Amino acid sequence: MMRPRVVFLLISLGLITLIGLWLVGAVAQIYSNLATIAPWLATGFLVVFFLVLAVIVGGLSYYAYLFLRPQRLSKRTLPTVSDDPAEAVAINLDAVQQQVETIQDEVEKAALRHRSDAIRALMEAGDFQVVIFGVGSAGKTSTLNAILGRIANTVSAPMGTTTTSRTYRLQFQGVKRCVLLTDTPGILEASIWGDQREEQARQLATEADLLLFIVDNDMLQTEYDVLRRLVELGKRSLLVFNKVDLYTDDEQEQVLTHLRHRVQPLLEPEDVVAIAANPAEVVFGNGNTDNAQASQRLQPEPDISSLLTRMATILRWEGETLMAENILLQSQRLGVETRRLINQQREDAANAVIEKYQWVSGGVISVMPLPGIDFLATAAINAQMVIEIGRVYGCEINRDRAKELAISLAKTLGGLGLVKGAFELWSTTLKLNVATVLIGQVLQGVTGAYLTRIAGKSFMEYFRKEQTWGDGGISEVVQQQFQLNRRDEFIQTFIQQAITKIVTPLVETPQSSKPERLQK
Repeated sequence: MMRPRVVFLLISLGLITLIGLWLVGAVAQIYSNLATIAPWLATGFLVVFFLVLAVIVGGLSYYAYLFLRPQRLSKRTLPTVSDDPAEAVAINLDAVQQQVETIQDEVEKAALRHRSDAIRALMEAGDFQVVIFGVGSAGKTSTLNAILGRIANTVSAPMGTTTTSRTYRLQFQGVKRCVLLTDTPGILEASIWGDQREEQARQLATEADLLLFIVDNDMLQTEYDVLRRLVELGKRSLLVFNKVDLYTDDEQEQVLTHLRHRVQPLLEPEDVVAIAANPAEVVFGNGNTDNAQASQRLQPEPDISSLLTRMATILRWEGETLMAENILLQSQRLGVETRRLINQQREDAANAVIEKYQWVSGGVISVMPLPGIDFLATAAINAQMVIEIGRVYGCEINRDRAKELAISLAKTLGGLGLVKGAFELWSTTLKLNVATVLIGQVLQGVTGAYLTRIAGKSFMEYFRKEQTWGDGGISEVVQQQFQLNRRDEFIQTFIQQAITKIVTPLVETPQSSKPERLQK
C-alpha cells in the first residue's frame, strides 16, 4: 500500500505537469508577440521568465525534500524493541525495575515489584492463559463445564452465575504447556456490583493469551465494541456462538453467517465457532411431562468439538508466540503504570514547590509593594523555584540559567498582557472578599502570588517536555496555564488561601512594625 505522502506527491506532479504544459503554450505565444515588436524585448522576457522559474522550482524542490524526508525522533530516544519477544520483555522489565526504584510510595513500589516478578515467572515457566468472557447468561460457565467434562471426564465446577473468577488447569493433547482456563463474571450488568465484576472480567481478559468471547445470539453493539477493543489491544480471540441447540439448522447457519460477516474486520471466519455447551433436555413419548411413565427425558451431550479443535490448533501452532506477545504487552502496561506513578509523584512534588514559592512571592510583594506589579523584581525568588522544580524532574540547572528562564517568562507575561489581566481579575474578586484599607497591598501581593503560580506551572511543562517549550513556544504554554488557573473553583480556593497567607498577616501586623512609607 502506497504511503499517503507518495500519493500526494504523485497527484501534485500530475497537476504541475498540466500547469507546465499550459505555461509553455502561454510563454510561446507571448514570446512570438514580443518578437514581432522587438527581438531584444522577447529575449529579455525569456531570461526573466527562466530566472523566476528556476527560483520557483528550487523552492518547491526544497519543500518537497522536507515533506518527504523521514521524521526525526525527538531528543528522548525510544528504547529499541527486539524482534525476539522474550528478549524484549527482559529489556522492558529491566527498564521498569530501574523506574520502580525511584517511586517513593513503598506500598506502590512493592505492588509493582510483585507484578514485575510475576511477569518474569510467567515468562520463564508459565501456562497458557485462556479466559472465557462475555455477557451474563450467555453460557460462559456451561462452556467451562463442558470443556472440563470433555478434557477431564468430570465436571468439577457447579453450574450457576459467576460472581468471581474461577481458574482450572488442564492439558490439551498435543499442547506442551498446561492451560489455565478462567471463567469471568458477566459484563454489561447494570449495578454497582456488576460494574466491579465487569472491571475484574476486563482485567482478566487483557491478561489472556487466548480469549473465548461467548454469545448466544447476534452480537449487541456494546458486545461488538468490547470485542473490538480487545482485538485492537492484541488479544487473540475466538467468537463462540453458544446455545445453537435452540435454533433450527437454517437459523443456526443464518446467525453464524451473520456473525462471521459482522466481525470480518476483527476475526477470521474459522475463528467464529458454534457450540451447544449445555443442550436442553429432549423429551420422548407423548409429550406429557407430568406423566413420567408416558415420557422419557434425554440429556444430550455437550457439542463443543468445533471449539476444542480450534483451541487446540491455535495453542499448538500459535501458543508460544501468543504467550510471548501477551507477556510483552503486560510488561509494557506495567511500564506505563510505573511511568504514570512517577509522573504523578513528580507533579505532586512540583506543586508543593510552587505552593511554597507563590506565597513567599506574594508575601514579599504585599509587605514591600512594588510600583505596579514588577514581576522582574521577584526574579530571584522565581529562579530558586525553577531550580527546585528542575530537581524534581531530574534536571540540574545553575542559578544563572534559572534566572535567565525566570526573566524570560516574566517578560512573556508582560508582553502578553497577563500581568494586567491578573491584576484586574484579583481587583474585582478581592474587593468582594476583603474589607480592608490595605486593599492596594493585598492586590499586589495576591497578584504576585498568582503570577508566580502561573510561572511555576509553565516551568513544570518545560521540564516535563525535557527542557523545551514545545511547538507553540513559551507564549502558548504561559497562556494555557493562565486559562487553566482562571477556573471558578480554583479561584475560590485560592482566595481562601490568600486571605490566610497574605491578608490576615497584613491586618494583624501592628502599624508601628510596618515600614514608615506603608503608614502614609
